[in-house]
This record gives sequence, C-alpha cells and structure tokens, in this order.
Amino acid sequence: MSQLDLACEADISTRHLSFVETGRAQPSRDMILHLAERLEVPLRERNTLLVAAGYAPVYPERPLADPSLSAARKAVDLVLAGHEPFPALAIDHHWTLVASNNAVAPLLAGAGPALLRPPVNVLRLTLHPAGLAPQIANLRQWRSHLLTRLQRQIDITADRLLLELMNELRDYPMPAVDATAEDASEEDYAGIIVPLRLITDAGVLAFFSTTTVFGTPVDITLSELAIESFFPADADTAAILGRLAERQT
Repeated sequence: MSQLDLACEADISTRHLSFVETGRAQPSRDMILHLAERLEVPLRERNTLLVAAGYAPVYPERPLADPSLSAARKAVDLVLAGHEPFPALAIDHHWTLVASNNAVAPLLAGAGPALLRPPVNVLRLTLHPAGLAPQIANLRQWRSHLLTRLQRQIDITADRLLLELMNELRDYPMPAVDATAEDASEEDYAGIIVPLRLITDAGVLAFFSTTTVFGTPVDITLSELAIESFFPADADTAAILGRLAERQT
C-alpha cells in the first residue's frame, strides 16, 4: 500500500503520515492502532509497535485454557466435533496442534511416534519423511502450498520461530512420489483448489481444506488461532470417512 493509499484509508493527510514515518511527529496511541488496523497488522505486532512508541501494550495474551477464554474454547470444540466424520483441527500461530476431532487420529496411523508427541507441529508432522510425507500422493504440490502459506506469515510477522521452521522444512528430503498422481490432482481441480491426496489402507483420500479464524478477536491467542477443516473432494473419500467413523463408535 502506498503512502497516499494509506493516508486515504486512514483519513489523515499525507503530510502528517510522512511526519510520523520520518519521526518528525510522535504518533498517539490511537493513531498507531488506527494505522495498524488499516494495514491489517496482527495483534501481536500491534503490541510491539505500541511498546516501540513508548506505550503499554493493549492486547492481552492468555492461554486457551484460561477461564476467561472458556467460551472460545467451547466454540472451538463444537466446531471440530460438528465437522465429523470429516477431519478438522485447531492450530496456533506456530502451527502447533491445539485440538482435533476424532476423524484426525486414523489418518495419522503411519506417522512416527516422535512426531506425534506433544507439542505436535502440524507442518513438521505433515512434511517430515517420518511423518505423513510418504503417504501424500501429490506431495510436491501440497508441500508448495503449505510453504507458501508459511512464507506469507513470515512476511507479515518476521517471526523468528517460523523462519527457523521454514528452514527446517525446506531441508527435508523429498521421498519418491507418483508423478502421475500429482498431474491428475492438478487436472481434476483445474487450479481452483489445492487438494490433499492421502494414501491410506482404505484407499486414496482426496480433500480440500478451509481455514476459519475468529472474526473480531481482542486477545492475541484467539487472533492467532485457526481451525483447519478438511472436506471430501469426491464421493469415494466421503464414503471411506463414513466407514472409518462407524468403526470408532
């Protein structure tokens, strides 16, 4: 966003904005929050901006188990349970698994025990050679999709731990994959969605996913929480997931 665009969005003069940017004017706390809102700066980074300008942070960060967030945690659990028999999970800003529904566990049967030991990092579990990577038929495509999402987070937050995670994931060797399966997956969905094609004992499951976040959070933990919901991309996958759910009951 250009300086002119930001000034128009924030309804301030370009001259005043220029003075703020160059340090010739000291922005008020409200001005910092106003500009951060227009720039869609994450809440954690808004606190950082406030502290750098000499103000106290305004957004609290409480663990999801905190009693004050009990309603939010209940909402997460309801969404996850309501998505069954399809898999869904909740992750934090470092892609650490926070919660999952009953449909997730059967899909992780082939993963190494060390990767399933809490705290579980979902990206590491997915792309590690001892994790789900050998079971992903379109690994190159899915890996590229996940790393692109991770890079966007890094670009926005400059988070050191996310950068370390990115370097780790890029260093993983690529196991042999079925190029035909990758080509087919791209053709089937015409570039509209990026599918996940997971090889299981019950057959190849095809998913597309959506990400849900809290709409108006005022707590850092909630603002960084995301629910990843996976939907069957074909009738066979839906039928297989239904049968797996019946076995669990």
